[in-house]
Amino acid sequence: MNENQNSLNTFRERIDNIDDEILRLLRERNDTVKQVISTKIQNKLPIFVPDREDEKIADFRRKAKEHNLDTDWAEDFLRMIMSSSRAYQSGKTFPQASAGSKNILMVGGRGGMGSLYTRIAELSGHRVTILDRDDWDRVDELVRGQHLVIITVPINVTEETIERIGPHLDPDTILADFTSNKSHILDAMMNAHKGPVVALHPMHGPDVSNVSRQLMMVCHGREEDAYEWILEQFRLWGMRIKFVDPEQHDRAMNLIQGLRHFVALLHGSFMREYDLKPEDMADYSSPIYRAELMMTGRIFAQDAELYADIVFSTFERRTLLLEFLEHHKKLARLVTDNDRDGFVLEFRKINEFFGDFAEQALSESSYMINRLADRFG
Repeated sequence: MNENQNSLNTFRERIDNIDDEILRLLRERNDTVKQVISTKIQNKLPIFVPDREDEKIADFRRKAKEHNLDTDWAEDFLRMIMSSSRAYQSGKTFPQASAGSKNILMVGGRGGMGSLYTRIAELSGHRVTILDRDDWDRVDELVRGQHLVIITVPINVTEETIERIGPHLDPDTILADFTSNKSHILDAMMNAHKGPVVALHPMHGPDVSNVSRQLMMVCHGREEDAYEWILEQFRLWGMRIKFVDPEQHDRAMNLIQGLRHFVALLHGSFMREYDLKPEDMADYSSPIYRAELMMTGRIFAQDAELYADIVFSTFERRTLLLEFLEHHKKLARLVTDNDRDGFVLEFRKINEFFGDFAEQALSESSYMINRLADRFG
């Protein structure tokens, strides 16, 4: 072995030792985090504190700069560590918002979202009962004495379920829902129940390990003071709360859910029609198209019935999709007429419409693309 190879092996051995030390320190940090979480639970403090994390990240970036390290890399490293700390919490006890345990009925609780929130609520010390499709003969027994009833059933049977359970609710029971449509659902709950009502929309799927940093949309219904403890419970779980108008919520969801999922259908259907196999396309993809392909494929890894219910859930959403297709006919004329100048003009109009957000999108998407390429390239 020559001298250069000996030197290289010495450096590699030193790197291995440093990596071992990093892992030892990470284990020590995790042990300390466990003590922090235990203290938070005892004192009913939120698992996720945005201001604390922001301060920590800013300080970490400053120190990284002092050590001549890449500050963006340092922030990514710290965020992964903090994410791991939050993930550890997912199987442990959560702090409880109310003075005592609450009785919660999950209607449709054996589904994905119902199961997730059942687990988290039980880890917070609440008593959760499930009413599913085969339990309606016991509805009076199951509803009796419940502080909160959450409707978490497929969107196409939500209004029917609300009407069905409404007459059985105690006057002071809180009625809530988890569906992605709010206007009609909120009206249905207000008509079916004269007690406290709140419309909720968790902006995540059932596959998350915990709900820390996740967003909960809230539309006020009736008797806000009665359900304040629920919102505080979300905050203690580390969730972000956004109060929204139901009509504005639905208008946004028509685009975010209905239109986006339909575009994925167009994309996937065209690939199938022309036998453009996704695994082959991935081999030829730039990082940005690979990311788009993965987001499209993600949708088709899930339940067709669920997505059909989302896309066709309301008349307003279906109307938007028809208007979207009509708009595409106008743009198709640019291709039919080989109208390059028309394409450039339309592109520039959209660029002006997006304004500063386009630069933000460029920055954020570049970050995601670089990280994806580093991890999966």
